[in-house]
Amino acid sequence: MKKLFTICLISFLSQIGFSQDILQLSDSAVNTLKDTTYWDKELSVGFNLNQASFSGNWKAGGVNSFALGSILSGKANYAKEKWSWDNQLELIYGVVKNDDQGLRKSNDRIFMDSKVGYKINEKWGYFTSLNFITQFTDGFDYTADDPVLISRFFAPAFLTTGFGLEYKPNEDFALRLAPFSPRFTFVTDTELINTVPLNYGVPAGQTMRAEWLAFQIFMTYNKKFSENLTLNSRYQIFANLETLEFRTIDHRLDFTLIAKITRYVDVTFTSINVYDIDMVEGIQFSQALALGILYKVSNKK
Repeated sequence: MKKLFTICLISFLSQIGFSQDILQLSDSAVNTLKDTTYWDKELSVGFNLNQASFSGNWKAGGVNSFALGSILSGKANYAKEKWSWDNQLELIYGVVKNDDQGLRKSNDRIFMDSKVGYKINEKWGYFTSLNFITQFTDGFDYTADDPVLISRFFAPAFLTTGFGLEYKPNEDFALRLAPFSPRFTFVTDTELINTVPLNYGVPAGQTMRAEWLAFQIFMTYNKKFSENLTLNSRYQIFANLETLEFRTIDHRLDFTLIAKITRYVDVTFTSINVYDIDMVEGIQFSQALALGILYKVSNKK
């Protein structure tokens, strides 16, 4: 598992290294990298806490509970002349404790995305990208009498590349069309197939599945409607051309809506919706609504 994580990390860093090499091709590259006016950087850190307790004689009913959630997200985007380099990181984790249950996680996500682009004209350009998705800790199915392990760190994990064209008519919307988009699915725990028969598409006894002939569509819509309301969303379609059928096309929709109450207090709604028959039949979804503290720093106002 450590070797596979190292491979993935090296791939991500290689993308960054490749991007840096490209940027250095322009005139006065050293000075350019030091000039932060070409960079748009932002970092957000948030925490939310929910708690409820009831006396033993509380007749209206209720269950003592405690929930803690956290989010760390950041971006570092570079743009100069025809070249661009966009990077995004999103880490989310939450736990909940009900009175009659053990500690359970309520949210868990690791997402990284890096893209190098070259403008053809004002709206179109070439791009190459790399994105990675996994989770921090073990996941369990609690529908049975005893919890059943169904996922864990790097089981599964998805490393998806992309090469193609990008359409970006404005600062809010971007569409990537990648006719060549190899994806690598990792399940580093070879025993997980005992509780997850589909094994996330990875053959039994193996820890990785490579899908070389694949097509990807990746859309983002990030809109600041006002000083107090922001929407961040992305939609990803992935199709393995070797096993192409309508039912085998993967879909993933993530969106986050943030409503600012005060400078540091926000209401945040997050949702993840996934369709992937290598995981399970039907659509998976999760959502969370939280009131908490969100601190944001940026190099641009």
